[in-house]
Amino acid sequence: MKELQNMYENIRKKTAFQPEAALVLGSGLGNFAETIRIEKTLDYREIDGFPVSTVPGHKGRFIFGYVDDLPVVIMQGRVHYYEGYSMREVTLPIRLMGLMGARVLFLTNASGGVNMGYQAGDFMMIQDHISCMIPSPLIGPNDETLGPRFPDMSDPYDSRLREIIRRTAEAEQIPLKEGVYLQLTGPAYETPAEIRMARAFGADAVGMSTVCEAIAANHMGMKVCGISCITNMASGILPQPLSHSEVQETADRVAPLFERLVRKSLTAIYHEYLHG
Repeated sequence: MKELQNMYENIRKKTAFQPEAALVLGSGLGNFAETIRIEKTLDYREIDGFPVSTVPGHKGRFIFGYVDDLPVVIMQGRVHYYEGYSMREVTLPIRLMGLMGARVLFLTNASGGVNMGYQAGDFMMIQDHISCMIPSPLIGPNDETLGPRFPDMSDPYDSRLREIIRRTAEAEQIPLKEGVYLQLTGPAYETPAEIRMARAFGADAVGMSTVCEAIAANHMGMKVCGISCITNMASGILPQPLSHSEVQETADRVAPLFERLVRKSLTAIYHEYLHG
């Protein structure tokens, strides 16, 4: 893909940093990037042709640095399908981080709770996802240099990484749910009927990102893990209407605990998975 290669070369003119892991920060986690040992910051607008996030609270830049000893590249703000970008454009950042050298992709997001046993402020490790409600980012001609035409998706969120996160949460005494994430297109929040459908499908949480990113990363051979912050109960479960301000307020409230879980998990992944 010429466009992808051009962006990669553009980044390499600005930094030679070699990440081993990539982290995508969802709503409320944006400040985490500024707590690491930063080596380089690169605004998306500095990369020719790069899609730029328009969502409030998303700063729109790559941050290169270290979480303890782990060299990481962090997306401080993702781009979404609902912003008008194609799925190919939405997943370009993931592919770029893979080309830079990241072998592990750690996804985070703010999501709505579909499982009736959840409540706002819970964390859910993603066990699996449902992708059939969005266009696949792999539609179209396949670039064999990136991955196979028909990639396996039997373990999209790597079981070894999930075990590391599970043990980390237990050691830190951070309650952690585990469940299935379903991506819809947005930007409108779901109707109560759509949430009932999601629950019937087997979803525990619903959102507007993440799944397409996980598919693109798996296609490239990256190992993926993810945690959702349940920022609100989905439509029809509670009597009040949904709003982005509610999502942001909950995300901000639990951000310190979420940041600790992510940091400790990344450190464990470095020692037990990448260099174990």
